[in-house]
Order: sequence, then C-alpha cells, then structure tokens
Amino acid sequence: MIDDAVRCGYSRCRAELPPPGPQGGRPRSFCRDTRWEGGRSCAQMARAERDALGTLGLDGGAGTFALDADRLREHVAAMAGPVAELSAALTAVSDRLDEVQRDALTATEQARAAAAQADAARQEADTARDAAVRRAREAEAGAADARRERAEAVTRAEESAVAALEATEALGAARQQAADAVAARDSAVEDARAARDQAAAADRGREAAVLAARTAEYERDTAAGRATAAEGERDRIGGELGGLRAEHETLRAERDTLAGTVAEQRSRLDAGQELLADARATAERLREQHADAAALAEQARGEARDLAAQLDRVRRERDDRTAELDQLRTAGPEAGTAPARLHPDDLAALAAVLRTD
Repeated sequence: MIDDAVRCGYSRCRAELPPPGPQGGRPRSFCRDTRWEGGRSCAQMARAERDALGTLGLDGGAGTFALDADRLREHVAAMAGPVAELSAALTAVSDRLDEVQRDALTATEQARAAAAQADAARQEADTARDAAVRRAREAEAGAADARRERAEAVTRAEESAVAALEATEALGAARQQAADAVAARDSAVEDARAARDQAAAADRGREAAVLAARTAEYERDTAAGRATAAEGERDRIGGELGGLRAEHETLRAERDTLAGTVAEQRSRLDAGQELLADARATAERLREQHADAAALAEQARGEARDLAAQLDRVRRERDDRTAELDQLRTAGPEAGTAPARLHPDDLAALAAVLRTD
C-alpha cells in the first residue's frame, strides 16, 4: 500500500497535513499549530535542522535520504497488515479449494458407484430380457405344438366323422337287410338271425364312432384352450419385455445424467485449480515485492548506519573544535587576543542538533 498523504517536512513530526481548501491555494509543507521547545513551529525547527546540518558539513541530500528511508519504513509497515490479510485470505481460498476438491472426488466416487449399480441393473435387465425372450420362444413353440395338436385332433375328428358316416350308411344297409329278413323271415330264419347280429354290430360301431367324435371335440376344445393360454402368456411376456425395455431406457438416461454430473464436477474442479494457480502466482508476486521492499529497507538501514557513523565522526570533530575553542578562550588574555565567538544562529543550530541527539 502506497501512502499518498502529504506530511509535515520536519523529520521529528511527519504528521499528515490537511488538503488545500475549496478555493485552492499553495499546499502546506509544515504543521501550523504544532509547537516544540521554545515555542518554535515545525518550519522553524526544520530550518534550524538544515542550518545545523550545513554547519556540521552535512549536505541536504543525506537528510532527504533519511526522510525517504523513514517514508519507506512507513510504507513497509503499512504493507505488513494487507500482506498478512492477503496471506490469510489465500490460505482460506486454498482450504476452500481443498474442500471443493474433496467434495468433487466424493461426488465422482458416488457417481462411479451409481454408474456401476446402473451397469449391474442393466446387466440384470438384459438377463431378465433374455429369459423373457426364451420364455416367449418357448411359449411360441408351445403354441405351435398346441396348434399342431389341434390340427391333428381336427383331422382325427374328421376321420371319426367319416367313420360315423360310414357306420350310418352301414346302419341303413343293415336296416334294409332287416326289412328284407323280416319279409323273408318265414323262408330264412337263419338269415334273419344273422341280420339281427349285423344290426347289433352296426349299433356298436355307431356308438363307438359317436364316442370317438366326442373325444375329438374335447381334444379340439382342450387344444384351443391351450392355444389361448399360450397366446395370453405370450402377451404377458411381451408386456414384461416392454416394461424391462422401458426400465433399461430409464437406467441408460440416469447413467447419461450421472456422466453429465461427473463432467460438470470435473469442469468445476479444473476452474478451482486455475483459480488456485492464479492466487498462488499473485502471492508469489507479492512475496517478491515484499522481498524487494525488505532489500531496500536493509539498504536504507545500512546507509543510515553509515550516516550515523559519519555523524559520530562529525561529533568528535565538534568536540575537538570545542576543546580547541576552550583552549583559545583560556589562552586568549595571555596572548592578547579576543576569544572567537559563534554566531547566535550557529549556536541555536548547534543546540538544536544536541537536543536532536
């Protein structure tokens, strides 16, 4: 975070200055109401500081660099909080992405299990369909056998009907022979007895033919019932086969839906991984920027240490000059010379430097 606020030019104050008024005007460089030792303002203290640095042989560039170093420290301190918040947010995003990935893997496993169950159900449906097809084929074979048996029964009934017709014709012939025998009874008793025997035999043949015809009709009705039952079984098996086909289509649609869900979860997982990669790249750039800022801060600290060493050397030279001045003051009356005096501004600047130290 870069601090664009305008601050006081005095190094010990650095307070934020208010912006210019609505009518504009020249922006301020120092605080107006702040007072230091002796009731002096920030502008006076900054002027005394510059004069003291000039008196000690320090140029204004080093002081300006010290102020820039202070600003850099403020910027680094201001960036520490947002960087920590960003790191926490990235950690939360990483945790959320891990959770989403786990949920996606769980959903994928569930989808695979459901697909496996759907395949097992489909295999069972195929097995049931094959069994139904076999039963239908068996029913059709049974119906064909029933139709063949019915045709055979019809054939036997027709044969029985032919036999009954022949017996009826034989019965008519026997009756004619009986009439002839009755007419010739007086002349041929033995022929009449034989005719009666033939009529009895014809009656038995007719009864046998009637019984055979009734048996053929019963077999025909039984075969017809079997054929009807076989057709009903075939229709029922066909309905079950249609239901199994509909269930198979439903299972196939559910499998396609599960496949779409798995594809959607995979696309979400890929998007989450891309987001995680972008967040990691952003974090890496912020780390690099933080490292660069830390390097600049370390460089500023080194230059500040060099400046402090130079200031110590200047202080030692000042102490030496003060000692020489004291010696001159002490030896002044003896040598007949007046002691050297510093300008009041120089004394004020030197006092300000001492107070600053």
